[in-house]
Amino acid sequence: MAEQLIAVAVTNDGTIAAHAGRALKWQVYTVSDEAAPCLAWTLDLTRFGCLHEWHVRGDGNRHPLHFVDIALAASAGEGVRQKLQQRGTELLTTREVDPQKAIAAYLEGNLPEGLPHETVVCHSH
Repeated sequence: MAEQLIAVAVTNDGTIAAHAGRALKWQVYTVSDEAAPCLAWTLDLTRFGCLHEWHVRGDGNRHPLHFVDIALAASAGEGVRQKLQQRGTELLTTREVDPQKAIAAYLEGNLPEGLPHETVVCHSH
């Protein structure tokens, strides 16, 4: 495997965020065959810059998550997934709450299935 960048949506307490579209903080890890996942940087987004707002704006602009290979959160809408995939970023969801464990599970091919996407939560902010 070549080096990959994996971004994980996180809450202030460091657990995986419930909704990719509303997450304002993302931890980005480098992953390779030679080394364990390593936190490279943190993306701190504004409410205007979150995935949901980027998706509904539909202006075609790039999002910072377009520079990662994989993005992880607990849930996500299909529209956001598709738009990220168009630029080469795969958005996956998981019930795992620990970012390190989620990355390990992804790399082992056994990432627990994510939570259902609830439109009410998505549009209630």
